[in-house]
Amino acid sequence: MQQPDATRRVIDAHHHYWKLEAQEQAWRTSDHGAIARDYEPADLAGDLAGSGVDATVLVQSVDSSDENDRLAAYASSCTTVAGVVGWLPLDRPEAARAELARADTASWKGVRCLVGRRPLSWLEEPRVIALFEDLAEQGLAWDIVPVTHDQVSAVGTLTRAVPDLRVVLDHLARPPVDSRGWEPWAGQIAELAASPSVSIKISVGIDVLTNWSDWRPDELARYVDWALANFGPQRSMLASNWPVILLRRSYQEAWQDLSALVAATGLSGGELDAVRGGAATRAYRLGPDGGEPDHHEPDHHEPTKETHATAR
Repeated sequence: MQQPDATRRVIDAHHHYWKLEAQEQAWRTSDHGAIARDYEPADLAGDLAGSGVDATVLVQSVDSSDENDRLAAYASSCTTVAGVVGWLPLDRPEAARAELARADTASWKGVRCLVGRRPLSWLEEPRVIALFEDLAEQGLAWDIVPVTHDQVSAVGTLTRAVPDLRVVLDHLARPPVDSRGWEPWAGQIAELAASPSVSIKISVGIDVLTNWSDWRPDELARYVDWALANFGPQRSMLASNWPVILLRRSYQEAWQDLSALVAATGLSGGELDAVRGGAATRAYRLGPDGGEPDHHEPDHHEPTKETHATAR
């Protein structure tokens, strides 16, 4: 039987499963009562099929060893999970190495820990850099949402120290959509995009969803344009952030809206394939044998800041 073309597989690059009583989600507040319940593979299966999504990247939502055990169980039982972003205490290298040795990492394609707005000065420590060098050698990406200038600078410093480390920015690196702001986010995006090892997820994080009174995809347009203009389609990946997205929109509606924003920038067919799956396949090594896609349709043009920034 002919295998599906890995370059055209549609991948949701960021979502979660959780059991509410089994894990304390410190990020969830009284504003998030609408998602205060269990979310399991059966709850998402119909939406994936209805949206034409072939596979997903399952991402940790709490910092604990128990979370890693849950993620491993989901990955082993759910055929749509193509890879897992597990938890490591990255600021404590010895503990991180111990967790790597303990956890079932067979499905891991990346790691992260929740950092909020805390300083990332620990990224400059030699023992932390050595840990990231080992993670890069193991083929694991690092997910993060840098939201302050100091965090952006720290991430940039690490990418230069460990150039082989693939870094994935979650949720458009928290654009100021709710305030309709621009800087310093736009400059930070350009700074981070200068590192060729960095990719970005076109998705909406909990801060924006909490502060919005309703779903406003038109207000996302210029931020999506700018991200694509700087990172290009080969380093930009579509992601739902389900079930957090349910605070403002259903899965299928959000996926359709985000897909439409990407398509409206005027990308070619091959470039759209990249954003809808190829970029995630490369960043997380989801291709055959854990590698990149065997081949991909070359871009007919590389997006520029001028064409995308004026597309709206």
